[in-house]
Amino acid sequence: MKEKRYSLAIDIGASSGRHILGWIEDGKIKTEEVYRFFNGADEKDGKLVWDIKRLCNEVLNGLKKAAEIGKTPTTVGIDTWAVDYALLDEDDRLSGEVYAYRDARGKRAAEKLHEIIPFESLYEKTGVQFQPFNTVYQLFDDKTEGRLKRAKSFLMLPDYLSFFLTGVKKQEYTNALSTGLVNGKTHKFDRDILKTLGFDEGLFGELSMPGEKVGTFKKEIKEFLGYDAEVVLTATHDTASAVIAAPVKRGEPYISSGTWSLVGVERKTFSNDEKSRLFNYSNEGGDDYYFRFQKNVTGLWIIQRVREEIAKDCSFASIVDLACKSENDYIFDALSPELLSPESMTETIYEAVGKRLTLGETAYCVFNSLARSYAECIREIQSITGEEYQKLSVIGGGSQNMLLNELTAKYVGLPVYAGPKEATAIGNLLIQFIYCGEIESVESGRETIKKSFDITEVEP
Repeated sequence: MKEKRYSLAIDIGASSGRHILGWIEDGKIKTEEVYRFFNGADEKDGKLVWDIKRLCNEVLNGLKKAAEIGKTPTTVGIDTWAVDYALLDEDDRLSGEVYAYRDARGKRAAEKLHEIIPFESLYEKTGVQFQPFNTVYQLFDDKTEGRLKRAKSFLMLPDYLSFFLTGVKKQEYTNALSTGLVNGKTHKFDRDILKTLGFDEGLFGELSMPGEKVGTFKKEIKEFLGYDAEVVLTATHDTASAVIAAPVKRGEPYISSGTWSLVGVERKTFSNDEKSRLFNYSNEGGDDYYFRFQKNVTGLWIIQRVREEIAKDCSFASIVDLACKSENDYIFDALSPELLSPESMTETIYEAVGKRLTLGETAYCVFNSLARSYAECIREIQSITGEEYQKLSVIGGGSQNMLLNELTAKYVGLPVYAGPKEATAIGNLLIQFIYCGEIESVESGRETIKKSFDITEVEP
């Protein structure tokens, strides 16, 4: 009997992280969560920052746990959220804090940057939708405040965590495209943008594709863990990994539903036309130089904040149950930038609908508003691409919310196929399986995913 070979997906989101083992058995993908940890930005001197030392320790804790249960991985891949990054000095030490994208500095910097390069010109080159936390704006704030003076290396957060394990610096393609610094036609950092903004071009190297090897564990990591493994570049942007695991054909629409909801389609075409810009769509990186043509919707961050503010003792399942019993017609604009980081999410909702609501009414209002925004996005995508769609795939943790799936199917007018829920980790693993020769391609991997995980159909 063939011995099982394990891969490990380290999937870190803005609110939690998880280590999920994966292997192939009887032609199906099997997974096992071995470690989970809390994550969140810290407030420090009035700024929102990530505790990188703690994140590195949590990465090690999960790697150690895998060995303790006798399932030592031979490959490891790391994905995180996009846009945030680490700066290293000439000794490869962190140069300053690693800021969290919800810090207000990006909005401040965006206004100044657009005086130098208008957004229309940025979009023509990068095809990345405007969001005040985009990497380009954060970096411009670093430059303005003098934080780039000591920087010799720039690594997106998952690239830094891979560097922490291996000592090898690689800049991965799917995450790099989220920065607003990569040219969508050349697939390289745009030298004109870097030069115009006064960024040191030496910070930005060649981009590596998902499926490339980073390296093996450096000596001290290997000694601490008691084993060695190959670190492989997955699609390090978590949404890119999630979409890789979507059980769709290329070009079919998806929603990656979690803290953020990403509504889009995969395309080979780089869409930087005026209509795409005015609708605020992004051309973000996928495998094999596909673009994820998508829009960010604030997503389940809204209900997470509502729960934190007025229902800490309620589970999300209980909140959904209350929502099912509290149907109403109140809606708000789920695409509003006011929802990014309001002082009070519930008060913002109450103000938008003109009334204070019960918890159940608030939750139904949130789900109803999100579903309507998804439908608006699908109509926009159809308008831009000229395509008509027959189904919609919802992946990620939000795919478990059947009320939201039902409302989405209703407003979009298409059958919704919900699952898999751990799409990001599964997509992370799929790239590792391809690297190891156990699965031939993303397309064949998606067929394996359909056989391996529960996919629920919801009719409109």
